[in-house]
Amino acid sequence: MKQWDLPKEVSLQDIKSTPLSTEDLDLMKDLAGSYEALFSKRARLYKERGLANKDLGEPDLRDLLLEHYTFLKRPVLIWDEMIFIGNSKKNAEAVQEFIKNKSS
Repeated sequence: MKQWDLPKEVSLQDIKSTPLSTEDLDLMKDLAGSYEALFSKRARLYKERGLANKDLGEPDLRDLLLEHYTFLKRPVLIWDEMIFIGNSKKNAEAVQEFIKNKSS
């Protein structure tokens, strides 16, 4: 996120201390297209609970995302009905390009 150089008017939410509301999560799902797009299979709890061996549907993923913040891919940036999820190089470049275009 540091490399994104976000403008000061962008607000950050620490989901560890202020968990996602159902409304926030459902908005994110609408923008992302699915709960699966938001879900991190790298989460420690995913491995500890053996969730890779279970057939998890969208309702299950939603419940897990609401249950514990570590199931959410991070960071997530929502801006003007756009959503950017995760810290992959491709996503970071897309965010930087988006911010650059918004600043122009």
